[in-house]
Amino acid sequence: QMERKLLVLFGSQTGTAQDTAERIGREAKRRHFQCRVEALDSYDVANLINELLVIFVCATTGQGDPPDNMKMFWRFLFRKNLPPGSLCQLDYAVLGLGDSSYPKFNFVAKKLHKRVLQLGGNPLLPVALGDDQHDLGPDAVVDPWLLALWDKILALYPLPPGLEIISPDVRPPPKYTLHYLAEDSPYPNGGLLQPIAPRAVPSELHPFAARVVSNQRVTAESHFQDVRLIEFDVTGSGIMFSAGDVVMIQPQNCPEDVQQFCQLLHLDPDRRFVLKPTELDASLPALLPQPCTIQHLVTHYLDISCVPRRSFFELLSYFSTNELEREKLQEFSSAQGQEELYSYCNRPRRTTLEALWDFPHTTCAIPPEYLLDLIPRIRPRAFSIASSMLAHPDRIQILMAVVRYKTQLSKPRRGLCSTWLASLNPEQGDFRVPLWVKKGGMKFPADPDTPVIMIGPGTGVAPFRAAIQERVAQGRRGNCLFFGCRQKSKDFYCQAEWEELVTKGFLTLFTAFSRDQEEKVYVQHRIQENQRLVWELLNSRNAHIYLAG
Repeated sequence: QMERKLLVLFGSQTGTAQDTAERIGREAKRRHFQCRVEALDSYDVANLINELLVIFVCATTGQGDPPDNMKMFWRFLFRKNLPPGSLCQLDYAVLGLGDSSYPKFNFVAKKLHKRVLQLGGNPLLPVALGDDQHDLGPDAVVDPWLLALWDKILALYPLPPGLEIISPDVRPPPKYTLHYLAEDSPYPNGGLLQPIAPRAVPSELHPFAARVVSNQRVTAESHFQDVRLIEFDVTGSGIMFSAGDVVMIQPQNCPEDVQQFCQLLHLDPDRRFVLKPTELDASLPALLPQPCTIQHLVTHYLDISCVPRRSFFELLSYFSTNELEREKLQEFSSAQGQEELYSYCNRPRRTTLEALWDFPHTTCAIPPEYLLDLIPRIRPRAFSIASSMLAHPDRIQILMAVVRYKTQLSKPRRGLCSTWLASLNPEQGDFRVPLWVKKGGMKFPADPDTPVIMIGPGTGVAPFRAAIQERVAQGRRGNCLFFGCRQKSKDFYCQAEWEELVTKGFLTLFTAFSRDQEEKVYVQHRIQENQRLVWELLNSRNAHIYLAG
């Protein structure tokens, strides 16, 4: 009897690919496969030559780049010295998740498919090209593709005699079981069990708790948008960065939401618990202390303010004791109900917490161990670093617009991370923010004589503030900045700083204030007006051009 083993590997930036990979994992278990679902970078890629059946699920980010959690895998796979037949025993399929409004639509999936084919792999199906722009999202492509995939896989690996496909009406087991500890249990407190590597450079698994030093609004009080310049103290963290790098910030839910969530689900925030994986080889969530309180889980881990995905409603439907609610949940999780789900969730940007309000009978019946299957973890947010270590040692500054907008729902929508950061006032206490630094996509020229032309409207100017501070500290004068905003008096960020550098001869500055005159003026108009200078810099001085926004 051959082994029926399936590996699902995902490369995910925002969590969509991970969500889809986990869905394939659930479908595999219903078909009695032994199935592992892993992030590409946490998988030991040298093992790929031993695998027989692998499904790759990968997103394409930005300009056709692989997601962060598959960068190492990508580098390995494209090594020149891999022998052509290395993967000749592998049956595989690639599911891509992309956005057709970008020129390199699903570039990563297409390239991965081709490379595995080159290395001798046997494709079960053509690559699936899921598209965010489709009315029904990527599922429009994914649903039929998966049906075809299971046909192919079951033809190769038929069900063992006597076994049927488990009906989708049967509730899948949770990833972890949750065991409450007695109030007086001797378990040491969570923090002690976390082995922190001494002096390790901060990373996602070991963020640095940076103190908020200042938090100032840089738009006029009368301006519709609230933009902050926030400064963090990273003394003693070992963090190093240069212009163009990015700071990752791990946000948390606000106390009101946490309290509401606990009330809705009848959870006691102070209860402590430990988790045990239901599958032997599964690992525990890396970012949760063991033991952990419900309060900590809901504040720092569960993304209760994200817009719920289809899989949320699917799992929720299993807990429903109420006929009406269950029918609605099943509709939302069916292929036919996707337009309805889109209007309920995505268009108005309804949060998970608000959706739970709408299904009260089901919500109070959710078993706590399913929370980690039901609700994704809070993802870190990336910000361009807006300061240079040369100008502000031991400090990181960011320029951040507070996300707030209206939909048809009565309560305004608020960005989780920006709302939380904006609320931290260092004059009212000692606030700590978990952060780490990542290499950015922008590299500034090493040659001190190469001029740079930077086009940074709005908060897009952040990485250029870091670059200009860095270059001025190194005595470099060829700095040309095109900045645009609405009104000189309302949202001209860092005006005094730029003007001082212009006076000192370090900066050439062009500004476009779109609403300060009858006709709208944008950065592209200023570039056109100064075309001779721009061409001169490019043509005879080999200038580099940077654009952010």
